Amino acid sequence: WSVLERIHAQDARFKALRFRRNYGKSAALAVGFERAAGRYVITMDADLQDRPKHIPEFYKMITEDGYDLVSGWKQKRKDPLSKTIPTKLYNGVNRMVSGIKLHDQNCGFKAYRKEVVHNIEIYGDMHRYIPVIANAAGFKKIGELKVEHIARPYGKTKYGLNRFVHGVLDLFSITFLTRYGKSPMHFFGFWGLITFLMGGGV
Repeated sequence: WSVLERIHAQDARFKALRFRRNYGKSAALAVGFERAAGRYVITMDADLQDRPKHIPEFYKMITEDGYDLVSGWKQKRKDPLSKTIPTKLYNGVNRMVSGIKLHDQNCGFKAYRKEVVHNIEIYGDMHRYIPVIANAAGFKKIGELKVEHIARPYGKTKYGLNRFVHGVLDLFSITFLTRYGKSPMHFFGFWGLITFLMGGGV
């Protein structure tokens, strides 16, 4: 934090935000999105596994190629099997359920037009589904960029099979909310009618 304060003292355009405690990634992104004043927003994780050299490529895809959102794809992950295998399963289920053909939806290295970040709401663990939420909000042009991934220099990942299970359940929740949030009876009424007819038939 002292380094960030020193950078801010040298250039007031640089701003940093700090919570009183760790509220999670979704809360951090939500506050960052709220405060972002630029025309384009780029996010990176703080584990030093992403390379900033890809930022100009993200910028080009947003500004010249017209994408609303570009998600990084860690094609060659430098993570233990305890993380890579659940991640592959998660992304496969995600593609099947959401219909969004991204290889790595949960990659934290992303670029957005400001309209996207100012029109989506994320909370809980919903940062994993930003492309799904953005797509539901009408931002259909979602792209992907292969990014270099390096081994984690500090700490240990907390991702495991339990997060995969929770992630899949959250995916079904967000899919339900985006498809039936304004008309839940279209879902419950349909299955209720089916079971009513089956019960009547019996």
